[in-house]
Amino acid sequence: MYRLGDGRYLVQTVDYFTPVVDDPRAYGAIAAANALSDLYAAGARPVLALALAAFPSDVLPIEVLEQILIGGGEKVAEAGASLSGGHTIDHDVPIYGLAATGFAEEGDLTRHDAAREGDEVVLTKALGVGVLVSAGRADASGIRLRRRRLPEDLLDRMVRQMSALNAVPASLFREFGVRAATDVTGYGLLGHALNLAEASGATLRFSVKAIPLLPMARELAQKGIAPDGSRKNFRNLRPLTRWQCEWSDENFLLLVDAQTSGGILACVPGGRGEEFARRCREAGAADAAVVGRVVPRGEAPLEVFA
Repeated sequence: MYRLGDGRYLVQTVDYFTPVVDDPRAYGAIAAANALSDLYAAGARPVLALALAAFPSDVLPIEVLEQILIGGGEKVAEAGASLSGGHTIDHDVPIYGLAATGFAEEGDLTRHDAAREGDEVVLTKALGVGVLVSAGRADASGIRLRRRRLPEDLLDRMVRQMSALNAVPASLFREFGVRAATDVTGYGLLGHALNLAEASGATLRFSVKAIPLLPMARELAQKGIAPDGSRKNFRNLRPLTRWQCEWSDENFLLLVDAQTSGGILACVPGGRGEEFARRCREAGAADAAVVGRVVPRGEAPLEVFA
């Protein structure tokens, strides 16, 4: 963030990754939405983006790269920003993302250290993307399976969720007085919540029953299907979490599941968490829910109860 001196901040971010779906246009849209999410989480409005791409031009037809770039460009345009160029290199696997820039009024910026006791914690997208992406990759790996792990309608829903911009919750920050927020991506729900808890000197307490999950996510987690990032999160976050209900590996795995283009985690003050979540649902974020609360710092920065 760079203070411009006129009450505004320039906010910049960058993110990119390898494909999470087979459709190149959808992959471009997902990667762009994921990169723009950091701006929304900070309370900024996207205005400009540069594309970052790597592509194995000796292996895949150039039309695949074109579709990736089209998908990303369409998502940037949906955000009301301009895609003004970028850079591409040859590489052994496709990579795509954005360096994105936005503006924010100083009073609209959110911070990791601004969560306060009594804030209700709202999550705006369902968890389970990492588990489902892993299952989808197994489906496409050529392994002979009795049946596909993921039905087409669930794959479509997963792509729609990952492609969805986090513009709606960000647009409500000022009205609801949200001062602490983050997006939920590679470190999972608890990993990104940890950033808020540690910076604010508080504990974030979550309810397992309140967490929205994508269909089949629990079933797949029970079978041990998960990306390596989620397993690493599991090991790293277990000692930092006080578990106050019946333990299950799959529940914890889903709370630390590495998300791609996940939702916003917003600390909503004044007892207005459900109102914030309802407004998000009405505007298209169908899974938005109050999932926890900020409480005084306890034995651990993270707590989970039934």
